[in-house]
Amino acid sequence: MIQSQKLWTIQNPDEQLINQLTSQLNISTIAAKILIARGCETVEMAAPLLKVDESAYHDPFLMAGMEQAVARIEQALDSGEKILVYGDYDADGITSTTVLLNVLLDLGADVDFVIPNRFLHGYGPNENLFRQAHMDGVQLIITVDNGISGIEQVKLARELGMDVIITDHHEAGDELPDANIIVHPRIPEGQYPFGELAGVGVAFKLAHALYGELPEHLFEYVAIGTIADLVPLVGENRYLVQRGLQALQHSHNPWVPALCEASGAVQKDINEETVGFYFGPRLNAIGRLGDAQPGVHFLMSENQLEANNLAKQLNDKNIERKKIVEEITDEAIAIIESNEPMRDSLVLIVAGEGWNPGVVGIVASRLVEKYYRPTIVLSIDREKGHAKGSARSIEGFHLYNELAKNRDILPHFGGHPMAAGMTLPIEHVDELRTRLHEQASACLTEEQLIQKLQIDVPIDLNEISVEAIEEIRQLAPFGTEFPKPNFAIQQVKVKSMRKIGTAENHLKMELEDAYATLDAIGFSKGYLFDEISYGIALSLVGDLQINEWQGNKKPQFMIQDVGVNEWQLYDYRGKSQTAHWLAKIPVEQTDFIAFSEQTIIEHAEVIPKEIVHVTDQVSLVDVKKNIVLLDLPENIMLLEELLQTVKVERIYAHFYTKNSAYFNGMPSRDHFKWYYGFLKKRPTFNLNQHIQQLSQHIGLNIEVIKFMTKVFFELGFVTIENGLTTVNDNAPKKELSEAPSYKMRSKQIELEQKLLYATYSELKQWFDERLSS
Repeated sequence: MIQSQKLWTIQNPDEQLINQLTSQLNISTIAAKILIARGCETVEMAAPLLKVDESAYHDPFLMAGMEQAVARIEQALDSGEKILVYGDYDADGITSTTVLLNVLLDLGADVDFVIPNRFLHGYGPNENLFRQAHMDGVQLIITVDNGISGIEQVKLARELGMDVIITDHHEAGDELPDANIIVHPRIPEGQYPFGELAGVGVAFKLAHALYGELPEHLFEYVAIGTIADLVPLVGENRYLVQRGLQALQHSHNPWVPALCEASGAVQKDINEETVGFYFGPRLNAIGRLGDAQPGVHFLMSENQLEANNLAKQLNDKNIERKKIVEEITDEAIAIIESNEPMRDSLVLIVAGEGWNPGVVGIVASRLVEKYYRPTIVLSIDREKGHAKGSARSIEGFHLYNELAKNRDILPHFGGHPMAAGMTLPIEHVDELRTRLHEQASACLTEEQLIQKLQIDVPIDLNEISVEAIEEIRQLAPFGTEFPKPNFAIQQVKVKSMRKIGTAENHLKMELEDAYATLDAIGFSKGYLFDEISYGIALSLVGDLQINEWQGNKKPQFMIQDVGVNEWQLYDYRGKSQTAHWLAKIPVEQTDFIAFSEQTIIEHAEVIPKEIVHVTDQVSLVDVKKNIVLLDLPENIMLLEELLQTVKVERIYAHFYTKNSAYFNGMPSRDHFKWYYGFLKKRPTFNLNQHIQQLSQHIGLNIEVIKFMTKVFFELGFVTIENGLTTVNDNAPKKELSEAPSYKMRSKQIELEQKLLYATYSELKQWFDERLSS
C-alpha cells in the first residue's frame, strides 16, 4: 500500500448530466464534469462560465455611499482641495492605491498617497499619519482596502477638520467609524448585488463612477489585487479578473514586461497562476519587509528604465522574504515539536521574539499545511510589551468570529473567516491559546481536523486529449470559491517509470489502462520509484497540462498525490548485493524475516536491525506490515501462517538460497541406478577424495552426488565410516522417496519453483491466494 498524503473525497458526477452538457454545449466530458462540480447542471447555468461578459458587471452607483463619495470628491476637485489616498501595504492595497491615484490625477486633483509601514504604523488608519496629513494641508482622506476598523483614528481626523471617505471590503465590527462616507460592498448588508469585491475592486468601482465610463486602462491592476487577496473568483470578480488578465497580456505599461522579466513569466501567457505565484508575492514582499510605497511607484512608472530598476527591487525583497520565511518556519516547528501541550492544542499559537511580523502570515500558512490546525504566529516585542502576528484557519473554524469572542484580551484584530491579523499584550498569549483551544473543541469535529483533498473531476485515460485540456482554459480564471479542478485517475497501472533530474528526485511514468496510455510527471516524487511496484492498481491526483516539444503537443499528468489500496510485492530475488536493495526499503517500518539460523548469521552485519527468526514457537503478532522475506522456509506452512497472521502491505521477496535444489535439479532414477552400481563394484569408496573426478565423469554437480549418497545412507543401502562408503548387500528394497532427504529435496524444489523461480505475476498470484484466504 501507499497511503495518500491527504484524505481524498472523490465526487462522481451524474453520467446523464455529463452527456447532456457534452452534447448541448459541444464540450468535452472533462469540461462537463468541471461545470457540474461547480454547480452548473444546466446549459443556462453553465453558459455564463463559458462566456463571461459585461452582464456580470454591476453599476457602481448601486453601492451605498458611491453617489455621495463622487459628489464629495468632485467638490474637492472643484475647490482645489488637497486629497490623500491612504492605502495598505499588501498587493491589494498597493493596486487599490494605484487605481485611485490614476483617476484622481487624470481628473486634475491635488493628490498624494501614503501607505502605512507595518512595522512603524501597523495595519489600517494611523493617528500619527493622520496628524501629519493635517499638517500637510490635507482636507480629504480617501482610504482604500482599509479603514473599516479605524474608529478612533477616523474620529481624530474628523476632529482635526479633515473629511474621510472609507473604501474597504474587510469584515466590519459591531461599531462603524464615524467617516463622512463609507463605500463598502457589504455595508449596509445586501445593498450591492455582489459583496465579495477585493479592495481594488471597490476602488475600481469608485474610479468608474468618477470617470463616468468603464476605466478599461485600470483592469490590469484589478486583476492583480483581486487574485492576490484571495477573494472569491465568482460573479463580478470573474469578469474583472478575466478582463484584467487579457489587459496584462497585451499591456504597454513598462512595469508589466519588467515584472515578467524579474519573475521569469512570459507576458503573452499571463494567467491567474502567473499573478498568484509570481506577481502577487513580489508586490507583497516589499510591504512585508519595510516601506510598501515603492510598489505604488513601480505600478505608476512611466519609463522602462525606472520600471526595470523597481522590478529588481521587488524581486530582491521577495528573495529576502523567502529566506526569512524558511528560517522562522523552522524555528516555529522546533518550538511546537518540543512542547507537547502546544503540539496537542486544536489551535496552534506559536510566538518568537524578533520574528519579522511582515511574514508571519506566510509562516502560519506553512504550519497549517503541516499540522492542519488553525494557526496563529506572533512576533514578540519585549520593549513594547506586545505580540503582533497573523492567523490562518481551516474549514469549520471562522477565525474572525472566534477571535471576536476574546476582545477583552485581544484589543486589536481584523480579517476574514480564514485569515486575520492581531496585536495583543504578551501576557495574554497563553490565555488566548487556552481559550481558542476550548472554542475549537466546541466547534471542530475529528473529521474536520483531517486534511481533505476534494477531488471533483474523476477522469479516465481515454478522455484526456490536448483539445480537452485546452478547452479547460475556457473556464478560467480559477481561484477562491471557483478552484482549479483536482483531477483523479483511478485504478491504472504503470507501464514504465524512471527517475529523472540531475539528482534523480523527480519521477516520470507512463500510465496505462485497457484503452489508453498517458505520460505523468511527479516533481520531487522520485522516492515513489522504490515504493510503486509493477502490476498493482494505483490512483493519482493532480493536474492536466500540455507538454509542447518542437512543435508537438502531448497531454501529461502532473502528479500531486498517489495512493495504492492493495498490498505490493517487490521482487528482489537474485539481488546478491544486499546493501544495494536495502537502501530502497523503509527500514524503520519494516521487519526482516528469516526461516534459517544460517541466513541470520550471514545477514547480521548487513541488516541494521534485529532479524525475526520465524519458527513454530515464534509469535507473529507484532510483526510489522512491511516484511522482507530473506530466505525460503523448509516448511511452507510457516510462510502461510505468517501471511495469515500479519496484515501485510508490502512484501519484499529476497529468498536468499545458498544452494538451489531447483537449479541443481533432482537426479533421475537412472542416475541413482548408475551411482549405486558404481558403488557396488567397489568394496569401499573414498567419496571425499574422489568426488571431484566422479562429478566430472558422471556429469552431475558435487552437491547432487552428496545428496544421492545421503539418500542411500538414510535407506540403509550404504554405510559411511571414516569417509569411506560401503554398499550394504543385505539392504531391503525401498523406494527412494522414503528417504527423508529425498522428501525434503522434493519439497524444496517445489517450493523454489513456486517462489524463487516463478515469474513475477506467478509469484504475485501465489501470495494473493494466501492473503485473500
